[in-house]
Amino acid sequence: MDIAVSLIGGLGLFLFGMGYMGDGLQKSAGSKMKDILAALTKNKLMGVLVGALVTGVIQSSSATTVMVVGFVNAGLMNLSQAVGIIMGANIGTTVTAFLVSLNITKVATFMVGVGVALSLAAKKRKVKSVAEVIIGFGILFIGMDIMKEAMVPLKSSPAFTDMMTNFRSPYLGILVGFIMTAILQSSSATTGLLIAVAATGIISFDQAYPVIFGQNIGTCVTALLSSIGANKTAKRAAVIHLLFNVIGTALFMLILRNPVQSFVYRAVPANVPKQIALGHIFFNILNVIIMFPFSGLLVRASEFIIRMDASESEHITKYIDERLLATHSIALTQTAKEVLHLGNLAYRQFEAAKEALFENKEESAYIVFEIESKINAINKATLEYLVKLDKVALTNYEKDKLVVLMNSINDIERVGDHIDNIGELVIDKIESKSVFSEEATQEIKEMFDITMEAFKYSLNALASIDYEHCKTVMNYEEEIDKMYKMLRKNHIERLNNFICDPNSGIVFLDIISNLERIGDHSLNIAESILEVI
Repeated sequence: MDIAVSLIGGLGLFLFGMGYMGDGLQKSAGSKMKDILAALTKNKLMGVLVGALVTGVIQSSSATTVMVVGFVNAGLMNLSQAVGIIMGANIGTTVTAFLVSLNITKVATFMVGVGVALSLAAKKRKVKSVAEVIIGFGILFIGMDIMKEAMVPLKSSPAFTDMMTNFRSPYLGILVGFIMTAILQSSSATTGLLIAVAATGIISFDQAYPVIFGQNIGTCVTALLSSIGANKTAKRAAVIHLLFNVIGTALFMLILRNPVQSFVYRAVPANVPKQIALGHIFFNILNVIIMFPFSGLLVRASEFIIRMDASESEHITKYIDERLLATHSIALTQTAKEVLHLGNLAYRQFEAAKEALFENKEESAYIVFEIESKINAINKATLEYLVKLDKVALTNYEKDKLVVLMNSINDIERVGDHIDNIGELVIDKIESKSVFSEEATQEIKEMFDITMEAFKYSLNALASIDYEHCKTVMNYEEEIDKMYKMLRKNHIERLNNFICDPNSGIVFLDIISNLERIGDHSLNIAESILEVI
């Protein structure tokens, strides 16, 4: 019982330390993570390097692959770029295995103390992030040491020793590695446990090595689970990860295992934990070297396994994805694109309403209603995403941008509501066969055009965070207010003089009222931007 408690506690500290260190490294990197990914081209070799670097930073190949699935799903990268990053992630994860094979517990304990002191004394966020890295690094090794100590009594247990020494089938080792990693959702944690067992001297490198192969397959489970609900291209990215590791395992089992083991025994004659770490490094690097020239075939194989079909439903949102929340700077950029996508939808709705009104097209009015339904769905999903994004650590600039997006998305949704109202009024006008006078038609057309321009400039201002665009919106809004008062006065006079019939008069007044409110919401967007410029 004591062994189980110590083992679970040690594993918990190991996982916590690894996650805490990864978070600190990611915060330290900040927007550089976004710049690294933005630098990606179709050059797959660059993708391998980026994958290795990012995984080395966040200390989890599973997290990197999940991130890649999110990027592909959000349209940030294609499969050719993704395959390189997935390969690189397998190299990056060997850093953890190498670190945990070292015996630096005393230094690690000292590092926790230094990290805590630094965190308490620091005022700058960057320094606190570095302190988190140091604390996480120390806790990781303390957890590792607790696991090793928990394993020591098992060395004298005949049942455990018999079980481990009879563990001769390499295929059973692969299965154990797969199951353990699938359960723990971390190949690094499984490697840590394996090294803890190896440190007792119970198992040899020959017995432990196949477990490493199984771990690499088991880590694919996380990405496969994360692809549930994603589009077909994102599912293919997860399948590429699985194919890469399964084929790599097959190559080692059939051809490379014995030569690599012989080299490892010569390089590190007696230390099993270091043998495991070195064997892990060779397994992943050789896999990438061998499979890299055939990366195009992996993409094609994934396309064969996950086939597109005509019935595949379109996602509500176009740019955002839950998996991107792990890299908040990228998530924020994608959310800004989503809000602009929403604004452009509302502008298309505006165009359909104008066509419905001035050409008496009932089908265009129904397009207005259809777009309004999409706007509501995207608005809800994006707003929920922004709320989640608001809970992560953001810089002051990012917080300001998030507030602008939250305010703007509400105003855009309200613009959609007012355009929907206009669509309803057009239906009433067509069904009652009401007709505007020539003067009324000309006036409302002018107000329509100015209001559409104001809304378009508010979207341009949102895209560019531009002062001049905001001022243009403000000028347009003043003109819209004046026009609303003048048109209302003119139309009441026409009604009193029986130039327009009462039914068309009500429609006219309601339409210009909705246009005036759209002008107000366009101004709200511009003023929200001006507050952060």
